[in-house]
Amino acid sequence: MPDSVEITKSVCRVCHGGCGVFVHVKDGKVIKVKGDPDSPMNQGWMCVKGVKSPDIANHPDRLQYPLRRKGERGSGEWERISWDEALTEIASKVSSIRQETGPESIALGQGTGRHHYMHVVRFANQLGTPNWYEPGLAQCFIPRITVSNITYGGFVVGDYYGEVPPKCILFWAHNPLVSGPDGELAPAVKRALDKGCKAIAVDPRKTETAKRCGQWLAIRPGTDAALALAMINVIINEGIYDKEFVEKWTVGFNELKAHVEAFTPEWASGITTIPVKDIIEAARTYATNKPAILEWGLGIEQNHNSLQTVRAIAILRAITGNIDVPGGDIIGMNIIRSYPTLKDKLPEGMGKKRLGAEEFKLLGGWRAFMPSAHIPALFKAMRTGDPYKIRGLLIFGNNPLATVANSKEVYESLKELELLVVTDLFMTPTAALADYVLPAAFWTETKQVIGYPLVVENMVMAQPRITQTGECRQDEWIMDELARKLGLPGAEEGLDEVMDYQLEPLGLKYEDLKNTVCKFPPHEYRRYEKNGFRTPSRKVELVCKNLERIGYSGLPEFKEPPESPVSMPEVTKEFPYILITGARRSEFFHSEHRQVSSLRELRPDPQAELHPEAAKENGISDGDWIRISSPRGFIRMRARVTEDIHPKVVSVEHGWWFPEKKGPLFGVFESNANVLTSNKPPYDPGFGSCQLRGLLCKVERE
Repeated sequence: MPDSVEITKSVCRVCHGGCGVFVHVKDGKVIKVKGDPDSPMNQGWMCVKGVKSPDIANHPDRLQYPLRRKGERGSGEWERISWDEALTEIASKVSSIRQETGPESIALGQGTGRHHYMHVVRFANQLGTPNWYEPGLAQCFIPRITVSNITYGGFVVGDYYGEVPPKCILFWAHNPLVSGPDGELAPAVKRALDKGCKAIAVDPRKTETAKRCGQWLAIRPGTDAALALAMINVIINEGIYDKEFVEKWTVGFNELKAHVEAFTPEWASGITTIPVKDIIEAARTYATNKPAILEWGLGIEQNHNSLQTVRAIAILRAITGNIDVPGGDIIGMNIIRSYPTLKDKLPEGMGKKRLGAEEFKLLGGWRAFMPSAHIPALFKAMRTGDPYKIRGLLIFGNNPLATVANSKEVYESLKELELLVVTDLFMTPTAALADYVLPAAFWTETKQVIGYPLVVENMVMAQPRITQTGECRQDEWIMDELARKLGLPGAEEGLDEVMDYQLEPLGLKYEDLKNTVCKFPPHEYRRYEKNGFRTPSRKVELVCKNLERIGYSGLPEFKEPPESPVSMPEVTKEFPYILITGARRSEFFHSEHRQVSSLRELRPDPQAELHPEAAKENGISDGDWIRISSPRGFIRMRARVTEDIHPKVVSVEHGWWFPEKKGPLFGVFESNANVLTSNKPPYDPGFGSCQLRGLLCKVERE
């Protein structure tokens, strides 16, 4: 009977989330997820992953009860145990390590942007360890957040939800029509493009988003700072900057003007391979079609010049006056309280023990937005004990064998651990190496308060717990139970108290918001006119004195990537192409969902894109299995031969492993982009970012 189907309003979290949905449940199982047309975020739109949520929630391979390793590590021999057994034993082992060698000997790891993200940070502080990681951070989002804060005094997002539409969108290293999960950007961008705004794409690939743009700048990977500096040069020298805003609301304009004088379009063209006329046209289009939005992606952060690349691009918004105006890039309202991470519970002096903190001040130091460990240093400490031994690792929803640079070195590091605990939805290559595997709740099985878009929190949504699968538990519950067993500070408060604390400024509790799901107050534009920007000068800092005080350049600079045709001409003779490794597909989220047949059949094999010229030079046809090699190793993928890529660039998809293959590794090294990437120095001096793109490679037909 139709009456037996229960329909609950919720928020899809199959990725970072944000799409309002109706969840249809019958006999305790999710049978359909449908977009909510009244949601301000997606207005009824959904991606294929969200639509297929029932196939993930009800998959027969879901982990459903705690497991303890029986045989040798990686043997695949497990025994089912109770939650009390699992948590008691884990707590005992964690307690022993903490007492013997200090809490810093235990590290926490997690995946990107899920419901439990900030709770991991909270748990790390409770545990007393400074060493937690997420594979993005230095490589994704933290540089953009930090640079926005030090330049404008707050993070910014595109204003797609107000009454004024953007006249121009500049997509820089970003393909939001496929990879825009931070508050579900894809439908908002599509609506803006459908209205006919001018659009520019900076990307080595003519992506799905770039195909909707009037101009595509096929940049040489790793040279984005040079392009941004040249665009600043054009905008200033042609007098098309926002003179009133610059004069009244910025500091350091004259220094910036003198600084960029040498960075001409001609100079940048020789570096980026973009024609001079295209650089000039892009600068003019962006500066003269206002309001404009600048959408930036993680491609600008995955290099050793991350800080200054992001700074250069950030300055473009300021000099064109597109900050906090209707239809432009708006500063977050932050309508809910920040997550209570209990940073005051981290023992005194422990911050200095954080791996990488002294060297990378904007990642792990006291000035960092969200202080975390430097990942290469963390895995090195597991492997070598330098500067001290990481003995235990508790992972919540992360598969580092597929998602951390230099996968084979990650494997050697994990094998050295005395304790490895993995909480996940499925048995992954990383989970298969663990001592304990804990079954995580899917998004329909969790409750949460979420501010969207992420970090700016202009609206808030409540996600209710709707279903239950086996003995699966929400990650926050697992951490809270461990905190109680360990007697950690703050253990008396759990997720319910955290959510109510966050909502208190709105006069709401979680149970109130759960009934309406979303609260979205009108945006207040140009708030800086009342109190200035939240920077030391109360203005936008084109020259950043705070950066200078801690030893970094206050003005953006370009640096040639350490591994490139320019830096390594001899190596280029063997590896003549430029490798980018971050291609996303709408069917998957990083390394997730390869076992879901309804998604996998849409994308059965990993693909590498290359230009017809490169294909011809190497005797490769579309659809061939090919070998892609870098100085660190090789992988295999199917060739996709296309004109929609820079002629010297090879693009490989990210996150591949094969659940259908034999464990414990499940073919994780066969087509994994991170077999090719480098986690070696030089690193970005501020964030410790390593070079994941713009590397050297060669291709061969198998």
